[in-house]
This record gives sequence, C-alpha cells and structure tokens, in this order.
Amino acid sequence: MSALYTARALATGDGRDGQARTDDGRLVVDLAAPAEMGGSGSGTNPEQLFAAGYAACFHSALRLVARRAKADVTGSSVRAEVDLGAIGKGAFGISVRLEISLPELGAEEAAALVEKAHQACPYSNATRGNVDVELTLATEEAAA
Repeated sequence: MSALYTARALATGDGRDGQARTDDGRLVVDLAAPAEMGGSGSGTNPEQLFAAGYAACFHSALRLVARRAKADVTGSSVRAEVDLGAIGKGAFGISVRLEISLPELGAEEAAALVEKAHQACPYSNATRGNVDVELTLATEEAAA
C-alpha cells in the first residue's frame, strides 16, 4: 500500500480515562470509560470514536461508488453502532452495525451500492475477517 495520508494521535493519562489529541491539534478529546463499564461517562471513549470514524469513512466510500454509478444519494447517511464485549480469556473485542439510509434509491439499487461501498471502505477492509460487521438499509421511518 502506498500511503495517501497519515493520521497521528497521542493518548495520555490512564487509557480510557485520559485524553487523546491529534498532532495538528484539531481533535482534542477527554476520555472516560462509559458508566456501563463502571466509569464516569464524563468523556468520550474509543468505541464512540471508532463508530464516528467508521460512519464517516463508510459514508465517504458510499458517495464515491454512488458517483461512479451516477446514483442519487441525496439525503444519505450512515449510523454506526460499536459493541465492546468480552471474547474470553481476559480479551475483548468489538462488533459493528452500520445502518445506511439512501432515501432516493430503491432497495435493490441501494443494496448494490452498500455492498460496493463495503468493498471500497478502508474501515471495512481493515475489519474484514476479524470483526463482525452487520450492514442494514434503514427504512424511511427509522431514518427520520
């Protein structure tokens, strides 16, 4: 792979209870374990950051493949949910659900674009084979 861009970030403090910042200073976040895991919940957490990154990356890939297919993705969106859980022997893993809304497209065309985006998205390629990723098309009611 030939790198087109390199992101750099530094995490300090006590892991989930600390701070993360990018080298350019554009992103600075206080980190805190979620209340569901016994933390204060007063900051963001790695799973939220991963969900935001995956949703944005997948949406970008979706818009790219739609442009190539001359498909109308007006009003499109991607919602990501990232679960963190124990996978045994003191290890943890994540799973991902992406809900894609393509209100201007029929179900068949939307499903084809979603699959093409899943092949193009760097996050999808990075997680393929080791993270469960579920893709669903949003219904109009759910997307509202």
